[in-house]
Amino acid sequence: MHLEEVRAVARAGALAGCKEALFTLGDRPEKRYRLAREELKSLGCETTVDYLDKACRVVLEETGLLPHINAGVLTYDEMARLRAVSASQGLMLESLSMRLCAKGGPHYGSPDKNPEVRLRCLEDAGRLAIPFTTGILIGIGETRHERLEALVAINESHRRYGHVQEVIIQNFRAKPGTRMADAPEPDAEDLLWTVAEARRILDDDVAIQVPPNLNPDVLVELIGQGVTDWGGVSPVTPDHVNPEAPWPERERLREVTGKAGHVLLERLTLHPRYARDPERWVDPVMQPFVLRLSDAEGYARKGAWTPGKPIAFPGIGDRYGGIGADLREIVDRAWDGERLNEASITRLFGSRGDEFAYVCATADEMRARIAGEAVSWVVTRNINYTNICAHRCTFCAFSKGRGRTSLRGPAYDLDREEIERRAAEAWARGATEVCMQGGIHPAYTGDTYLDIVRAVKSAAPEMHVHAFSPLEVAHGARSMGLSVAHYLERLQQAGLGSLPGTAAEILDERIRPQLCPDKLTTAEWIDVIETAHRVGLRTTSTIMFGHLDRPVHWASHLLALRDLQERTGGITEFVPLPFIHDEAPLYRQGLARRGPTAREAILMHAVARIVFGALIPNIQVSWVKLGPDGAARALRAGANDLGGTLMNESISAAAGAAHGQEMNPAGMQAIIASLGRPSRQRTTLYGDVTSERARAGTIADPLEPLRFGLQRESRSIDLREAFA
Repeated sequence: MHLEEVRAVARAGALAGCKEALFTLGDRPEKRYRLAREELKSLGCETTVDYLDKACRVVLEETGLLPHINAGVLTYDEMARLRAVSASQGLMLESLSMRLCAKGGPHYGSPDKNPEVRLRCLEDAGRLAIPFTTGILIGIGETRHERLEALVAINESHRRYGHVQEVIIQNFRAKPGTRMADAPEPDAEDLLWTVAEARRILDDDVAIQVPPNLNPDVLVELIGQGVTDWGGVSPVTPDHVNPEAPWPERERLREVTGKAGHVLLERLTLHPRYARDPERWVDPVMQPFVLRLSDAEGYARKGAWTPGKPIAFPGIGDRYGGIGADLREIVDRAWDGERLNEASITRLFGSRGDEFAYVCATADEMRARIAGEAVSWVVTRNINYTNICAHRCTFCAFSKGRGRTSLRGPAYDLDREEIERRAAEAWARGATEVCMQGGIHPAYTGDTYLDIVRAVKSAAPEMHVHAFSPLEVAHGARSMGLSVAHYLERLQQAGLGSLPGTAAEILDERIRPQLCPDKLTTAEWIDVIETAHRVGLRTTSTIMFGHLDRPVHWASHLLALRDLQERTGGITEFVPLPFIHDEAPLYRQGLARRGPTAREAILMHAVARIVFGALIPNIQVSWVKLGPDGAARALRAGANDLGGTLMNESISAAAGAAHGQEMNPAGMQAIIASLGRPSRQRTTLYGDVTSERARAGTIADPLEPLRFGLQRESRSIDLREAFA
């Protein structure tokens, strides 16, 4: 195939939803065939490996499909070279029997079938940390004992390096026109026996694969004996090795797998445990491509939806697989108010198919019991007073950098007059709250934040001021030489009403230092929030998920909040914030996923409801990140609050969100009406609003244009010096 043909097939695969490009080819044909040498020369290549490298790059860069290389025996250096353009590689061991290489045997005249040569490739793959596929071919004249020897050798290599992701048990099929055209094929009983023995010999983390197109009548039985993987099933190309055996329909595989009591999941060419550890198992060049296609558990990302994009929120209604007894037991314990452990919560986040539906339904039952049927919301205005920040959070697209030449858009620092204007305008439009946060401006002190609160209260004395992340509070206290408690009391006296529990990101030190290395630690963040509760300030709580994190980190985060709430009772609500990837430095550097999947986003709301129970009574959705359809879906999975109208939304918009910067009261009520549930306009602390406030929101004038300033004169500084 010329590269244009390769390109065309790969593009067709990408359009059909494929994630893998399987490169299957023979061992070094240029060594034997003049035609192969001439063809390679016409392609500008000396060897088949040169050509393969070039073809993989075309596929990877132009379609995003992940190459899996099955190119026969390769040298250590060749495998290392191809690791940079593939996510996994493979070579069938086939057999360790030297008898099969003797004259008259099936491997005679094929020097690359020598068992020692193939074992060397298997070992080289381990030394190179390549996720590797291998296997045995049964029914070509080997004995059962020889099969077991081959399986033991594979497992021993895996124990040395941990690299064998799957072992294929492939049954020989006689091909017309070959020397073995009349040879007998192994029967189903022989295949099932071999699979069972493979499961006994191989470590549990090694998947066992049997080609489903070669064994369509015994698929359920194969699962019963230990098969855990169906291999590649293509909607675009046939099985080129066995073209007489068409691929089964994916729905057929789903039905068969479900009948056997399991869930069919789409994986990548590298198995989930390797995708979850890309630093070890994936070449740096390949890591962005793997992450782009991965979900939080390392399986294939499903669907085109990503947070903040104007893409219809997908249905997540697949029903399959049944509900595990262990999952029911976990849910029962949560119903009884028990504190779940990290492993149990992680298990909830792994729910798919029937289990996903069960977890969501359970969460919604809990919501009805704890929070009632009404969906609440608040008329609020976001005021982000500066986007200049001394911190370097790897996920943030809102903050601006050191000098104006490096800024992603204009830097600004609102003066007091503009803050007052926005607060007064918000009050006139029915707001009961302003929510205020900003970057950690190097010139800001604790007095700055006090002045911001006073500005709002002078313009709108009855406005609730919901402001300042724990990071800003800690910064303000430190700048004035005050304790956090004393400084919070000063803010309270100035008019602060409550704190947003933002800047939490992921409260787990296993991952937090990679995400926001110079922010508060988990313990420091919790200490500020706990101190706020102690001085009488209520707070919200958040999680920002879908980047570097995994379900185990989410579980740790939820437990940290639950334990905090048990001590203080000061958290009003929990707000999941899906990571918006487009403009985030972490994603643009190829180090993060594309935010949570739709399933993960909904599960975060549902699992939080189950974990928190009545301790944190309100679960809020972010319509900016989920969109109206996604917000409605979350409200059917345990959430009860639609958040704020916002008026201006800067942080998600800077990251690439496209759902708008305001949802007016009519829009809020329309989402709620679509659910058949009552609407309740609330205050920040979940009280009732007056009829005057409710009416003001419905007759609001359009917002005036925003006014920005580069720098307040009273705090003029040299930014480059401040950031140095």
